[in-house]
Amino acid sequence: MAELVWSTLQTQCLNRRIPDAATLQSEVAAWETERNELDVTVNWQFTNEDARTKLRRLYPTIEDTEN
Repeated sequence: MAELVWSTLQTQCLNRRIPDAATLQSEVAAWETERNELDVTVNWQFTNEDARTKLRRLYPTIEDTEN
């Protein structure tokens, strides 16, 4: 999930040249405040079961680890 937030931050806030660290800190804080006020959530496309089926090697089941 952190990758999703980082990608969104880059697209919405860091898509331009920022002159100094103080401005960067201020811009990121303002972006974060707005996102928190909007109560932005992630719309997951996979259920756990779908992920285990499609990405089996990344989501082993208990039965897989017992053998």
